Amino acid sequence: MKNSGEFKKVYAGGRRFEGKLLTVYLLPNDGPLHRLGITASKKAVGNAVQRNRAKRLLREAFRLNADAIHGLGIKYDWVLNARRYLLRVKLQEPLTELGEIVARVALSESAKPEAPGGRN
Repeated sequence: MKNSGEFKKVYAGGRRFEGKLLTVYLLPNDGPLHRLGITASKKAVGNAVQRNRAKRLLREAFRLNADAIHGLGIKYDWVLNARRYLLRVKLQEPLTELGEIVARVALSESAKPEAPGGRN
């Protein structure tokens, strides 16, 4: 995702998942692929070098969780927001936290009620 309108659409209409290191916003899309947007604000993260490191960590965590993400039944627009504590940890912690959020998304997909007549 590249333009601010796409980000605003996800913020306004998407679901939010909070973590210690990141906040994830999800909005189902009609496309064939998942789309990713990453933000790291000056207020939360600091100078440009720190913001770039935070974005690299989140991008890599998303890439390493690709198997679980592609296993989801619905394709989403993902917006990952870095939180201040992210810069104090190594890659393994945001990787694990994003994996837990993906698992919660998968669980919420499987918990959707059936349509009338017993078919989905």
